[in-house]
Amino acid sequence: MPSAASSPPRLTRRRIVTAAALASVCSTASAQLNLVDSEGRAIGALEAPFLTSPEGIVKIMLDLAGVGAQDMVYDLGCGDGRIVIAAGLRGARGVGVDIDHDLIANAKVAARQAGVADRVRFERGDLFEMDYRDATVVMLYLSERLNLQLWPRLQAQLKPGARIVSHRFKMGDIRPERTVHIDNRDIYLWRI
Repeated sequence: MPSAASSPPRLTRRRIVTAAALASVCSTASAQLNLVDSEGRAIGALEAPFLTSPEGIVKIMLDLAGVGAQDMVYDLGCGDGRIVIAAGLRGARGVGVDIDHDLIANAKVAARQAGVADRVRFERGDLFEMDYRDATVVMLYLSERLNLQLWPRLQAQLKPGARIVSHRFKMGDIRPERTVHIDNRDIYLWRI
């Protein structure tokens, strides 16, 4: 029988997923995870891990912002690209931004499959270095802290009338124009 100190437990995919799920449940929205992407590149401290917005919530977010063919929708922390793709299906143009190379690659494939690759694009990038001047709508599912950090940049770059919609997270004391409560979730709308 091997001694207790002989070798550490083997890290299996199941154990990693279980640990990640437990960390997610036990952490607060401001907790940070130091991660690498699938190619081993450091992606720094990730404050907003990839969590999807359910399709029904995506529809409500787009409806709340009044997204239509005239809009340019940016989704910051776009993950699998579902919000930008749904905007593209409404005739809007869109840009999804994420730091994860694999999520961006998957979003590009999904956009082609949905038939909107000519109207949307996905970029791996830093949310704090992007140019948002052509955005009419910005979608967020990040954290309250990141929302607040982005607020000055969005205020400076977005044109009057641009809409910002956040799934779940407020922007500190900045009062939203409208809040929708559905299925134990809050969706917030601000207008520049």
